[in-house]
Amino acid sequence: MKFTLYYRGRLPSNGSTDAKDCIRRAISPQLCDLWNQGPLKHERENFLNPNYKLTAVREVAGKSFSCIVNAKNFLVASLDIMFLRPEEPGLLVTQGGDIDNRMKTLLDALAIPKENQIKARGDENGGVVHCLLEDDNLITGLNISVDRLLDSSEPNEVLIVIGVNVSYTRAIMTNLAFSA
Repeated sequence: MKFTLYYRGRLPSNGSTDAKDCIRRAISPQLCDLWNQGPLKHERENFLNPNYKLTAVREVAGKSFSCIVNAKNFLVASLDIMFLRPEEPGLLVTQGGDIDNRMKTLLDALAIPKENQIKARGDENGGVVHCLLEDDNLITGLNISVDRLLDSSEPNEVLIVIGVNVSYTRAIMTNLAFSA
């Protein structure tokens, strides 16, 4: 299954729990929408049911998170990231920090947070925060392109476009919807 996510805002190097939570919550509605579209909409009720054997819902510190890419369903993802920032090409360190630590912030934000990274604020989307990954260890490929964001008046704003390709490591009847 292939789809595209995006994020526009701040992407700090060595991002705090707050920064990762902000990114996660910006992407969550896109993933919620994906759950309501084919091919996932046919399996949505099962996978978003915490009592289902192969549920995509995880409880962390009393909060609910869903993850499309998860080990229980033998799913992995490769990511093709276009990272646009308001700097001239080649200037990776001047404005927002080095690219590798900014990408670490993004990848952490795409995954379900660890217990010590949970924010106290309320959840939207029926109490579930939708994440791409159960854990960033399920990323099997990563391609990053960096270019200049031409329309930003905010020097710390970035635009991230994330092409996602979900595949399975072992075919089972329940993961076929994710690999369509």
